[in-house]
Amino acid sequence: MAHPQLRCYNQVPSCSSSLCGSGRTRICYSKHDLERGRRALCTTLLVEGVSFSGGSSKRQERNGKCTSIARTLSVSASASSTVENPILDAESNLIDALIGIQGRGRGVTPLKLENISEAVRLLESLGGVDEPTSSGLIEGTWRLMFTTRPGTASPIQRAFVGVDTFSVFQEITLRGTNDPRVCNIVRFSEAIGELKVEAAASIASGRRILFQFDKAAFLFKFLPFKVPYPVPFRLLGDEAKGWLETTYLSPSGDIRISKGNKGTTFVLQKKVDGRQRLLQAISSGQDVQRVIEELIPTNPLKNSADLQYLSGKWRLVWSSQAADANWLQKATTGFPSWQIVEAETGRLQNLVEFFPGFKLRARARSEATSAQCRDVNIEGASLEVGALELPLKITGSGFTEVLYLDKRIRITRGNKGSTFVHVRDE
Repeated sequence: MAHPQLRCYNQVPSCSSSLCGSGRTRICYSKHDLERGRRALCTTLLVEGVSFSGGSSKRQERNGKCTSIARTLSVSASASSTVENPILDAESNLIDALIGIQGRGRGVTPLKLENISEAVRLLESLGGVDEPTSSGLIEGTWRLMFTTRPGTASPIQRAFVGVDTFSVFQEITLRGTNDPRVCNIVRFSEAIGELKVEAAASIASGRRILFQFDKAAFLFKFLPFKVPYPVPFRLLGDEAKGWLETTYLSPSGDIRISKGNKGTTFVLQKKVDGRQRLLQAISSGQDVQRVIEELIPTNPLKNSADLQYLSGKWRLVWSSQAADANWLQKATTGFPSWQIVEAETGRLQNLVEFFPGFKLRARARSEATSAQCRDVNIEGASLEVGALELPLKITGSGFTEVLYLDKRIRITRGNKGSTFVHVRDE
């Protein structure tokens, strides 16, 4: 039997873009469900005293009431589909803006910085948890995703925060202890160990935590003892003191935006999505292939080879070269590389920058052969030295399969088995 036509509204509204992979939940009602609800409502009206006496006029009045109420229910359900949850949408926008940011903000372009700043300002204006320091959601381990890192930042921030291969965390413990603490942790790797800088903490207001650094040490996995951090906190006086003001805490407890007394803005998360896990795995060089395989089934697009989604400039951030990959592909591994997909024609350009002013540009045409695959035919290449262009006779053909695509991340696999991860460039 054919499924009745569905009418949907969002319980937790999904974003309007078909590229959003946030996986929000929908509840759907069919026309059959609405009609069944209308009949049940009419029965209730009859049981509760709508009289049959008075002939057809009474029945018409009763039917009119039922029809009117059912129409109201239908319109309300339809109208609900346009209702959005501004906090969830704003959080998704912030996460999207953070995708591809290197060094937690180191060297971020002005455009990307403005996108992040705008997403931060929007969340701060929306609110979140009213008094973050009064909520247990602020406690726990937070991963630092982004910081503005001004020149007044602490030496720890300047030395470690901008290194992608390190993970940076902040632990907050305020309740259930006689020693409330804020601890900043730089984890070099699971094999090497970490630096832990601790501060005694107290609550100053509904948004602000006061702290004073009092101890720090390196905890190396290959040593049975701690190595003291060479900073005499006792001699620093007020320089060891500071405050942390939380300007936004997500109602889910997963996102926090805080500002420090030196003017730094921090964006932290407790849980990271699959795309962020992938970029963290690429930075650390660990478990990249495993995280890729976990992310692929969440591909939000069924027609990921469509140019309306695929077009743009994409920066290569990781690749695994197959044993029989072509020599040019192997020779350019490790150099900054981009792929440019033209929206109208589907023509491709692969651009490799060996150093400023010295580039290799390969050109190809592509054609969709399925919802996820495109044939690729290389038509030539050139070496560009300043304004000078030296043509190279390079040809070849193959195909590429788009395994995952959203508006920030692209994962593809070539016909020889090489896998590529690209981030969309602004």
